Formats: sequence, C-alpha cells, structure tokens
Amino acid sequence: MAGRHSRTRMFSSPAGIAAAAAVGVALAVGGTVGAVRLTSGSDAARPVAVDLSPAGTPSSAAPSSPAASPSASASPSATASPRASRSTQAPSRSKPRTATPKPTATKKTSTARPVVDSGSCGASFYSEGQLTANGEYFDPSELTAAHKTLPFDTKVRVTNPATGKSVTVRINDRGPFIEGRCLDLSRAAFAEIASLDAGHVEVRYEVLG
Repeated sequence: MAGRHSRTRMFSSPAGIAAAAAVGVALAVGGTVGAVRLTSGSDAARPVAVDLSPAGTPSSAAPSSPAASPSASASPSATASPRASRSTQAPSRSKPRTATPKPTATKKTSTARPVVDSGSCGASFYSEGQLTANGEYFDPSELTAAHKTLPFDTKVRVTNPATGKSVTVRINDRGPFIEGRCLDLSRAAFAEIASLDAGHVEVRYEVLG
C-alpha cells in the first residue's frame, strides 16, 4: 500500500511530468528527423511544387476584370491588324477577258449641198425697199439676190476672187437687167464680199442643189 502511494506521487510531481514530456519530445523529434531523411533520400531529384495561387480561388482561373491586372491597363496589348480578305469574285469577273473592240470609223454624212452649176459674171447690189418678184417685201439686210432665170429659193454661193470671201444667198427676185451682170445682191450680201463703194465686182457663183 505504501509503494503504490509513493509511485503515484512520483508521476504526479512536477519534476516527473517534465521528465515524461522531455522523453516524449525526444522520441517525436527523432522519429520526424528519421522520416525526413528517408524522404529526402528517395525523392532528392524531384522538385517540390509550390502553389502561389490565392487561397480560395482556383489556380487556373484568370482575373475577370481589368482592375485585377494593372499591367494590362498600363500597356494595352497590341491587336493583330486585320488581314485583307478578297471576297468571292462575281461570275462575270471570273470569265476570260476579251480584247476591247476597236472603234470603227464612221462615215460622216456631208450636209454640204452639191454644186449643180457654176460660172463667173458681174454682180451689183440694190437697197431700195420694194416688193420682190416672188411677192416678198425686199429687206436689204437679208442675204438674198436677184437672178434672171434661176428658180425662186435657189441657194447660190457667191465668191469674190479678189478677196477670197464668199456668201450664200437665196434667189427671191429677178434681175439685173444690165449687160454683163447676172446677179443683183442685197446690200448686206454684197458687203460680205466687197466694199459698198465698189458698186459692182466680178464674182464666181456656184448654184447649190
């Protein structure tokens, strides 16, 4: 009875408790060191993976807002320039091209009246207001003339060889009745080819069809 009591006091004293704790710590440290040595000896060449992702978020998750990545907002990434893509050609563009036809020369239709008769004679002018042989009122400012036989409204081209000037007149009267003259021009028509001071000139005439 006395031995049991003394054993109980030995383990319940502070010294006994401290000794027991020291023995337990020594055993625990020794076992841990042995385990570390065994582990380091077998996996010395394998690196330890370190997870740097924030706690509570998956390591593969990317930041969802631009504010989470300051570098992205400071220097925006360059976007690839769009490549020019050719659209599908229209069926007409895919056909073989033919040579452009050369323009063919078109024959111009001449509006000049043909000459049916010609000759030379003297020409004078008159400017008195009167009725003409075809019933018109004579107008000295119009390009008209008198001839002995040509039909009324016949067109005659009158040229002064001395000056090269010419005028086309319409026959609406009869005359002149002076030897050597075949045309009596209006004052305006005569002024186109010669001076009115001349009175009369030698001309070349062409009757137009």
